[in-house]
Amino acid sequence: MNQDSTGDLTPFSIDLTFEEARRRAEVVTALGPHWDPRAALQGEDEAYALLYSGLDAEQQRVYDMLVEAGVLPGEEPGRAASH
Repeated sequence: MNQDSTGDLTPFSIDLTFEEARRRAEVVTALGPHWDPRAALQGEDEAYALLYSGLDAEQQRVYDMLVEAGVLPGEEPGRAASH
């Protein structure tokens, strides 16, 4: 016999908007007062440029192909791969 037992369930809900705001506040607190987002982004840009500097011709060809395919991000601001 198949009996519907959904009447025995207790409703549960959570406000994800509030939880996300709380999580973000905790992240900012953990970063501390001396965290400089502009300096962090500049450091990331410098590291990215260094990572792909000095490529030989074949490496550059593969890099360009991967950027074109959206596998690697290009040089544009806010870079992110599209795939």
